Amino acid sequence: MQTVFPPHSPALLPVVGSAQTYPVRRVYCVGRNYAAHAREMGSDPNREPPFFFCKPGDADAVIAIPAGQTGGIAYPSATQDLHHEIELVVALGKGGSDIPVDQAAGHIYGYAVGLDLTRRDLQGQMKAQGRPWEIGKAFDQSAPVGPITPRQPDAPPMTGAIALTVDGALRQQGRLEQMIWSVDETIARLSTLFALKPGDLIFTGTPDGVGALTRGQVLHGSIDGLAPLQVRIV
Repeated sequence: MQTVFPPHSPALLPVVGSAQTYPVRRVYCVGRNYAAHAREMGSDPNREPPFFFCKPGDADAVIAIPAGQTGGIAYPSATQDLHHEIELVVALGKGGSDIPVDQAAGHIYGYAVGLDLTRRDLQGQMKAQGRPWEIGKAFDQSAPVGPITPRQPDAPPMTGAIALTVDGALRQQGRLEQMIWSVDETIARLSTLFALKPGDLIFTGTPDGVGALTRGQVLHGSIDGLAPLQVRIV
């Protein structure tokens, strides 16, 4: 059957140590999953059920940044307050619904470093009006992601430092163990709301220290054990 125009190609992320690429299906994001970030955003960091929002999974929004390269990300339109949020990204290799917490790790293909770029002024306006966040979160090039490091069979949960520098100055730092909801708990909860499938990415939240960006700045994101992510705002 012919389509009325050629189907769009999926976003393809590089995989560490492999010539294969990872095709992206959907992008889910966990809101306020570090207590210190919840406090800096004026929210209660108590362990309430996690909430989620989405970014587009297409190649206009999910920008693959190869290892050792600096990706150029355009400063988006309609904002004067673009913010950085460094995050651990979980790439699923197996889908399912109502996944038990103790089986969630078996659904993970690998991990990557990602940036949840945010038009904070537009997000704030939508919050104040009780409206969805899409214009603040789901714009083009809003989700740069580095290479995926495959998860080893029976590997323990990811731990270690997560950090972001801007022009060499430290902006964000924390540890993955500081997540309010663990990766396994997040997958289990998300699978009660959506039928998860291979190709789904989950941005797992950001530590405190989020802040504004200007054109020309270079961001370097790192997580222990993963390929770093480097982008320039152009």
